[in-house]
Amino acid sequence: MLNSFVELNGRERAKALLDKGTFRELLGPLDRLESPHLEPQGIVPQSDDGIILALGQINTKNVLIISMEGAFQGGGIGEVSGAKISASLELVLEENKQGKTIYPIIIFDTGGVRLQEANYGLLSISEIGNQIVALRKYVPVVGIIPGRVGAFGGMSITAGLCTTLIATNKARLGLNGPEVIEQEAGVIEFDSSDQALIWNTIGSNQRLKTGLVDAVVEDDTEVIIHTIDSVLTIKANPAKTEQIDFYLTLLNDIDLSLEWTPEKYTAYSKQLQPVQQAVPMAREGHSASSNSRGYKWFSFLTGIVYPTSSVPSVLAADIEKNGQLCRYISIVPNPNHKFPRVRNGEVGLLEGWTVAQVVRDVIQQDENKEIKRPIVAIIDVPSQAYGYKEELIGINLALAASADAYATARQKGHPVIGLIVGNAISGGFLAHGLQSNQLIALDDEKITIQAMSKASAARVTKRTIAELEEATKKVPAMAYDVQSYSTLGALYKLVSNINPDQPTEQNIEEIEQTVVEAINSTKGTVTDLSYRLKTKEALAGGRTATIKVRELLKEQWKFEHMIL
Repeated sequence: MLNSFVELNGRERAKALLDKGTFRELLGPLDRLESPHLEPQGIVPQSDDGIILALGQINTKNVLIISMEGAFQGGGIGEVSGAKISASLELVLEENKQGKTIYPIIIFDTGGVRLQEANYGLLSISEIGNQIVALRKYVPVVGIIPGRVGAFGGMSITAGLCTTLIATNKARLGLNGPEVIEQEAGVIEFDSSDQALIWNTIGSNQRLKTGLVDAVVEDDTEVIIHTIDSVLTIKANPAKTEQIDFYLTLLNDIDLSLEWTPEKYTAYSKQLQPVQQAVPMAREGHSASSNSRGYKWFSFLTGIVYPTSSVPSVLAADIEKNGQLCRYISIVPNPNHKFPRVRNGEVGLLEGWTVAQVVRDVIQQDENKEIKRPIVAIIDVPSQAYGYKEELIGINLALAASADAYATARQKGHPVIGLIVGNAISGGFLAHGLQSNQLIALDDEKITIQAMSKASAARVTKRTIAELEEATKKVPAMAYDVQSYSTLGALYKLVSNINPDQPTEQNIEEIEQTVVEAINSTKGTVTDLSYRLKTKEALAGGRTATIKVRELLKEQWKFEHMIL
């Protein structure tokens, strides 16, 4: 009989992978690091917040295992759970930088952001992604998707960043869960009761055929151990998120007017010969998307009156301001988009891969320059795309590619500044904005920052919208308004008295000056995302639990360091 890995709980999975006698848990249940945001909502917290951190060995190789407990809040990522993951990866990164090899292994059993702590989850996932991108330079980052919950939401983007992704045949991987797609786009787009449709779209065997996972193995612990061990010392190929030309060729050539099935997509992608894609840059022209704030502010800040691009939904331009050349990037609506689910400015397949291309173009051009060009991401994204074709092709990887590019640019010394002028929702925000050194936001009641629409959040959490709105009074991270978001400590500055839709010349000058100040604030400082934990709002309570997790984990790590 097989030694099932899927049927184990999170802690048992971590123990099962490690050589006998080497399991050492960090921040375990006895440390009682519970989420402070659940009990006020009438939810019983868990003393490890659903994340198991274990140091040990696999075939004598030192590893850190991060295991998610899908039975607690669907494996959702909140403040404490997210801090445990990102802080432990940061410590592993430091060990590897000092020449002490520790391999990170992440067991995904998660629905993504814990909606009861929404914006904390988004912040945490961006910080986790940043650590994975940095770690890949030293060691492979191995992800495992056993089954049960799977890997969804923002954590599917995280999975896309892994060097190697292993799944059992009981696993699923997708950015948007079937119920969320049905809620947002209707049952005609995706029938969440159709199990065959679900498995043929986001099941592991289909993901293997389309290259989104690297191996599908049987549900046997020994087989999984052997597979992990076999990939730890293999020289890694370029990350999947760097296969930009392949995916842009696919998206440019694909005929969406035909009935599209998993079999047709698989056959088409296998015969595809990718060609080098020209980087789309904005120019003067005619556009039908001029009413969006992302479009308007791109125009205001670049001076291009009617910007357009060869990829109309992604605008990019190099503009010199105050003697400094900057690359501005904005995702905007395209009412004629070949993918209908992104016509209102959502971040979809083409947007994710194109932004990745535009950002990596800057990295390549400035590779040998001492002073790196700043990148300004103008943010007005209503969400990611909710669509069948997007899930089939792999929207999670497209958004991972964009996040990866921004993180890589920042880590190489490019100041990355995010300017929130409109909505900043869910995976769209993770892909375009949340990897910024500094975030600036306009203080405007129409701006929404959150992990999911209220209707979908209510369906997933089994609450009414009225109950959700009541909960936001107790947990600011659940709120949708920019004022509540500012209390979390993630903003460099919240700029008031700006007319977002019809700004005066003085308004525009003030934003330009704020962007310059934000760029200057990054000079001579770290290139990670730790600024978020040092703002007065973060220290005053916005990230109290995160800071506590990081401090205690460092203390425990010192004791374990002698054993490693």
